[in-house]
Amino acid sequence: MPPSRPFFDPQSGELDTDQLLEESIPLAKLVAVVGALALVPLLLQFLLGQLLGFVPIFGAMLSIAAQFVLAVGTGIVLLYLVVRAFQLVDES
Repeated sequence: MPPSRPFFDPQSGELDTDQLLEESIPLAKLVAVVGALALVPLLLQFLLGQLLGFVPIFGAMLSIAAQFVLAVGTGIVLLYLVVRAFQLVDES
């Protein structure tokens, strides 16, 4: 008997959309949180640069901060995916 595959119904072999949605919603929330956190330095960059006319060095520092948040957030999302994949393999 072949091992069961995640996201497929074992009886019919059809794609299990309920399980796909159950797994994709937490992942989408995690990606949205990382994106929202990355918008904070970019919003500050806009406010300080455009509205208040601060020195461009602050804009560069805030741009680097946003890129750092995105890089770390991407790592966290990838770690979540790997850990969740191992959990799914152990469950099946």
